[in-house]
Amino acid sequence: MSKPADQQPSDMQVDSSSAVEEKPAIRFSINVLELMREAQMQHGLRQSDYTRYRRYCSARLRRLYKSLKFLHGRGKYTRRNITESTVTDVRFLHVVFYMAERAWSHAMEKKTAGTNAQQRIYMLGRFRKAVKWASLFSQLCSVKGDSRTSLEAEAYASYMKGALFFEQDKNIDAAMINFKNTRAIYEELGKYGSIENQLLCRQRIDEVEPMIDFCSHKLGGSYLQAHELLDTANDLLKAKMEAVLAETRSQQAASMTEFNWLGRTFPITNAKTRVSILKAQQLERDLSATESVAADKKLAIFDKIFSAYHDARSCIRNDLASAGNAEDIRDDLNGLDKAVSAVLGLRTIERNQLLVSIAKSKFTKHRDEKNERITKPEELVRLYDLLIQNATDLTDLVSSGRNKNEEENSFIHEYELKGLAFRAERCFFLAKSYSSAGKRAEAYALFCHAHTLTDSALQQLANSHDKALIQDLKSLSDNCRSNSCIEHATGIMEEEIVPLKLSKGVSTMSLADGKAKENKYLLDMLESYESAIGEPNTKAPCRIAQFPPPFQAVPCNPIVLDMAYNAVEFPSLENRMKKEKKGLLSRFWG
Repeated sequence: MSKPADQQPSDMQVDSSSAVEEKPAIRFSINVLELMREAQMQHGLRQSDYTRYRRYCSARLRRLYKSLKFLHGRGKYTRRNITESTVTDVRFLHVVFYMAERAWSHAMEKKTAGTNAQQRIYMLGRFRKAVKWASLFSQLCSVKGDSRTSLEAEAYASYMKGALFFEQDKNIDAAMINFKNTRAIYEELGKYGSIENQLLCRQRIDEVEPMIDFCSHKLGGSYLQAHELLDTANDLLKAKMEAVLAETRSQQAASMTEFNWLGRTFPITNAKTRVSILKAQQLERDLSATESVAADKKLAIFDKIFSAYHDARSCIRNDLASAGNAEDIRDDLNGLDKAVSAVLGLRTIERNQLLVSIAKSKFTKHRDEKNERITKPEELVRLYDLLIQNATDLTDLVSSGRNKNEEENSFIHEYELKGLAFRAERCFFLAKSYSSAGKRAEAYALFCHAHTLTDSALQQLANSHDKALIQDLKSLSDNCRSNSCIEHATGIMEEEIVPLKLSKGVSTMSLADGKAKENKYLLDMLESYESAIGEPNTKAPCRIAQFPPPFQAVPCNPIVLDMAYNAVEFPSLENRMKKEKKGLLSRFWG
């Protein structure tokens, strides 16, 4: 009996080595959260019986050791470590997982039993053991498991580390960082998969939330520092999450065969196009679910949506270039390109509307508490110019087809009315800019024109179901009416004040010398003792010397006018002139 037992480890090693040689690139898949929940709920934790769950983990480990032939010897116990080369079966990962669960359940058993000082030391030792096995589990899953398994194992290890720091009550910052890592992972994993998986992720998040709240309450003033540490420590975690999301989108893209837009269906044959559209649609769902999120994060999500749709359009254009003369394929690709471009234009309008809401919130403030720059009306005019152009481009794109259905016609009519509302808003803020410049007549005319555009849009929206747009236009109409009255009254008041200012200025005119007393400088009064520094409590500058120096008059050169030149008779000078000698021939010829 002892000889076969001695041969078992060598047999197992040969099998594992051959398995490694045959399948070196195998990746195991474990739904860690589902495995943990099923084991806990079925074996005692539904009634918070940690002793029963610990015994189940021990029994489960014995069965795994026996089925894997991974025994630790008979008689004398010899531990056999699990390394990356050892993991040739997914059950080796289960062994490490249940070791962590057994240590954790033992620690929770001691905690619920009411610990004294000695038992608390033992309890913390069990938590450290659980962290050790959970870290090993995460390390092995990152090498031997797929991306989702690796991410779930990372969340499991982060939860164990957070629980240890939480129980030690020393490093609360590290506990909060680990709990937040766990929550972030389960929030992302809960967006995909089956309904059961989403519910499990939601339950796990609900378990972690009270611990995060307690840590933030205990940190107090250093909560911001812990939040900054979380942002800087999550680069690797974000990379893993992106890999899992990309893999999940690729799996979902296999079942996505068409794209629906305004009652039309367009087939999608390219896998890259499917993945890009799925990514954009998921980001859109995230955007609609984040109503209370800061505007900066929403703008960042919009940027990711634009990037995803641009990637989809580039894939469609490449397919068009390689389609050749196949008319059916080219028609489908052109329709898909048009639909994706229309969705991209629609999201562009939504992003610009978000920018307008941010600018309006700053426009109504007289003083900003955070010392931020207050919005000027010209900036809102520029944003509404962009919105008008976006609405025009979108309606032109949708109306470019010949056979339009009812949904397309209603869409075109809706955004034509929105374009009219954008023009009314632009006219209103343009009037505001003229009003701030003091041009009352122009501002009054623009307010009246904005009021006319708003009333026209309200008449066309009488049967519309867009209550928010109707409410905004009604408030804009009231603002246009009140501002036009204010500009009219202000203009009349300014015209009445002009004669008063003129008469006051004329009445204060005087022929007397009204020069102000000139300041004397130190260099001009060296012979007299007078202070040139000024009063000690005033901020007047020192009067040492005038700089730049004043201009001085410089005499110009005299102008000489010679009036007697024409009246003077000068003597003849011919006798002094040199005479030329001439020969005979020159005399003859003269």
